[in-house]
Amino acid sequence: MLKFFTKLDYLLKETVLGLLRGGWMNWAAVSTVTVLLFLFGLSLQTSWQVEKLLNQFGSQLEISVYLESSTPAASIEPYVAKIPDVVAMQTITKEQAWTKLVKELGISDIEGATQQLEENPLVDEIKVKARNSQVVPALATQLAKLPGVDTVQYVDEAVKRIAQLHRGLNWITLTITIILTTTAIAVTSTTTRLIVMARRREIEIMQLVGATSAWIYLPFILQGITFGLVGGAIAWSFISVIQQFIAKLLTNQPEFIQFITNGLQLTTAQILLLPLILLSFGATVGLIGSLFAVRHFAKS
Repeated sequence: MLKFFTKLDYLLKETVLGLLRGGWMNWAAVSTVTVLLFLFGLSLQTSWQVEKLLNQFGSQLEISVYLESSTPAASIEPYVAKIPDVVAMQTITKEQAWTKLVKELGISDIEGATQQLEENPLVDEIKVKARNSQVVPALATQLAKLPGVDTVQYVDEAVKRIAQLHRGLNWITLTITIILTTTAIAVTSTTTRLIVMARRREIEIMQLVGATSAWIYLPFILQGITFGLVGGAIAWSFISVIQQFIAKLLTNQPEFIQFITNGLQLTTAQILLLPLILLSFGATVGLIGSLFAVRHFAKS
């Protein structure tokens, strides 16, 4: 146990010493990783938010099923309830719809208006809520095939636009992540290589006294991982500040804005997962960059 702590103490001291000697080179690596993780974190968070908003629109989106004049809603409700993608439904009888319409037109004599038209011109309607936005088109087609259904209507354009935005955002996130990850690995590798070169004489002495390559270069690998962890922590801090700033701006906004804002709020699991992803991603980038650097010197 004492031997283990002695080795750990040595590795930590050598890692800190290397970071102190790195100077502005360390800042170059950390800042590059920070930019990568900041943009990646924002893109990932936005993707989660758009997906949640998409699902929220899907759950709030109602498919209006208008029945034939001779078909009562009660005869269709059991068939609608059996469909797996239906999470809720509301029936509006033609009497209820006619009463509401007459009141909106400012007519107080409902019976007189009905007698003038000889009968109620409206039909029963069933408002159906879908499980999510993706199933809405297929669900509408399925509802239209039910016996006694005249027409089915739903607002499809808004959902399609949001879905397209979500797909486009995912591709943009992937492209940005690949480009910046390559850049961050290259900068980290270069920084680690310069630090190794600055301590070349110490490394030669260690090799002469019999130290293994793994023992010599492990502190430099830990430095690369440190670059990634620090960059991840800074990126997460920036993202948190932006979240709080936007939340304050949207306070006391109109109802529709509040609806959008609630849809953009992350779940507790996502809030906890985001910093873990950023720190893990940063540590991985730092590890790969430092491994590329020390591999070159270990072979020489």
